Amino acid sequence: MARCMIRKHPALFAAGMAVGLGAASVCAMAPRMGDKAVDERWDEFARYRYAHRGLHDDSLGAPENSLAAFRRAREHGFGAELDVRLTADDRLVVIHDSNLKRMTGKEGIVEELTYQQLEACRLNGTDQGIPTLGEILRIFEWEGRGPMPAPLIIEIKAYCENANLLTSRVMECLDTFDVRYCIESFDPAVLVWLRRNRPEVIRGQLSMDFLADDADAGAKPMPLPLRVGATALLGNVAAKPDFIAYRFDNREQPAVRLVCGLLGGKLVTWTIRSERDMLASEAEGAPAIFEGFVPAPQSCVAARWASETT
Repeated sequence: MARCMIRKHPALFAAGMAVGLGAASVCAMAPRMGDKAVDERWDEFARYRYAHRGLHDDSLGAPENSLAAFRRAREHGFGAELDVRLTADDRLVVIHDSNLKRMTGKEGIVEELTYQQLEACRLNGTDQGIPTLGEILRIFEWEGRGPMPAPLIIEIKAYCENANLLTSRVMECLDTFDVRYCIESFDPAVLVWLRRNRPEVIRGQLSMDFLADDADAGAKPMPLPLRVGATALLGNVAAKPDFIAYRFDNREQPAVRLVCGLLGGKLVTWTIRSERDMLASEAEGAPAIFEGFVPAPQSCVAARWASETT
């Protein structure tokens, strides 16, 4: 009977196969869903605003990803987003660029230098050095009394083939501190490692429109297939993220609408640079990573912590 139907209606059969494959592809893009513990913790994360690379302000001696910037974030009651890299001697340091030039004026690649070599660097002409992950975690660690500090969004900056090693080292460090956190990365390999080894950790896929004319300079050298795949969130098939962290200006991308709309995924937006955009993002249900201004905190734990540390 089935063979007869195929012979009589080949076009209908082909259309049915196409619809079936399309549906399967859509399902494969779906984020992790139905984990009650993750959903409950996500509700906590969504209450906060996140200072991009700390609440940085060079005029106050608090450059991005510095101890001073993260102290300011906690003092104001914000969560913070930060970037973690692995040095040549397996130390976890917090700095956005692999190349030191922009932030320190020195030549060198973080992953090719030892921590001792990095200790001499100063950020943007201030007295602030490149901090370790542990130093940042101490700022946001709960002391066991009073309200808990806001959570952290930790971006893992994989370099070459070190995604698995870096992610495992970050988790080992986090296990020694009482902090609230989630992990995000542009590299789906980081999320795949978490999915296989630490499924209890909330994980997010970072992305943007890598094909846009104003895409970050770091996107330009990427091969076209990788830029297409990253823009379309194809890494979701293996990574199954809990949330998508997408550039605010690109959030209307079809892939974002699919994953965070039809498929029920959670969205975080970056980088918000005005109160207006922040309110727009939050009205759409997306917590915001912001910089360049100081909004009102959504959940203020600042007063108690400030009084205890002065």
